[in-house]
Amino acid sequence: MHKYVAPCFRLSAFSCPLCNAYATFEWSPTKSNIWIDDSYVTAIELAQCNHCQAQTYWEVTERASEYEPLAGRMLIPNHSIAPLPHLEMPQAVMKDYMEARSIINYSTRGAAALLRLAVQRLCGELGEKSKDINADIASLVSKGLPLPIKNSLDVVRVIGNNAVHPGKLSDEDMAEVAVSLFHLVNAIVEDRIARPKALEELYMRLPEGARKAIEERDAKKPA
Repeated sequence: MHKYVAPCFRLSAFSCPLCNAYATFEWSPTKSNIWIDDSYVTAIELAQCNHCQAQTYWEVTERASEYEPLAGRMLIPNHSIAPLPHLEMPQAVMKDYMEARSIINYSTRGAAALLRLAVQRLCGELGEKSKDINADIASLVSKGLPLPIKNSLDVVRVIGNNAVHPGKLSDEDMAEVAVSLFHLVNAIVEDRIARPKALEELYMRLPEGARKAIEERDAKKPA
């Protein structure tokens, strides 16, 4: 199964927002006018999925010249380009995650700031009580947090901070990294919540006698 690749302007292949398949897309300019937010949008490009043949429509938002579009956003369908949350994501975290997912098509900075808040709530779900996300991450590290997960937390924290400070990250930088932040939050949930839960459930399927013997073995002090 191919991993999720967010739809992106002029990208040759991504996960289709209509059929969900990872597919190649054929891009072409149009002369269409679309009524959006009480005005006509006239610079429209069409991208057709080579798997389901469905069409997506994109507004050109930036041009290098009249004939060279640089950036755009998907108008139709109005689906979020971010992945869905991990099934084991706590509800308190999911609320911010889903809000970030709902606005990423329109504000990558806003989405990044909300994901930083989601990570702060996630630290609370992992047992940290500080109101300082940096201190929470340091505490988790002292308790054995793996380096890749620590790095993921810090990436979301730092980019989320920089998203609300002028001049820290350009709009182009934000557009490039924003969707990756959603994947990082899901990876943190997988490592810290879902995987330990699955392993615990597997262990609890052992016969009670076997589990008791294991616990007695582990309780013995080394000679």
